[in-house]
Amino acid sequence: MAEAERTSQPINFVHQDEIWKAHVNAEKDLAEVWPNKWGFLSDVYKEYERDSLNLKKVATMELTKRPLTPPEKVGPSPPVPKTSQAVIGWRSAHSHLHLERSGMLHHGRRSFIKELGWPHQA
Repeated sequence: MAEAERTSQPINFVHQDEIWKAHVNAEKDLAEVWPNKWGFLSDVYKEYERDSLNLKKVATMELTKRPLTPPEKVGPSPPVPKTSQAVIGWRSAHSHLHLERSGMLHHGRRSFIKELGWPHQA
């Protein structure tokens, strides 16, 4: 029954140990070689850290807190309509309660030439 439960090859502990030793030796060898090949990156990183700290100090000195903007004065809302169909958009029905301060935005097909008022060419 124990043979049927096994899904992989039989485990060879000596072989697994040799694989582990090979990985550890490879990592140790690479750790010795890394400073000669890639050590310049640690110097560049330290320089980058110094520069970023200096920039943060300069930025905090230059930035000032923005003064608070006063809230817009909005009049009291009219009473909510009694019907369920009139609830949607009931504030926008009143001109002094419109959310669009700069006017309506128009979409759709338009002709740039017609907007300029140029004569139509044949």
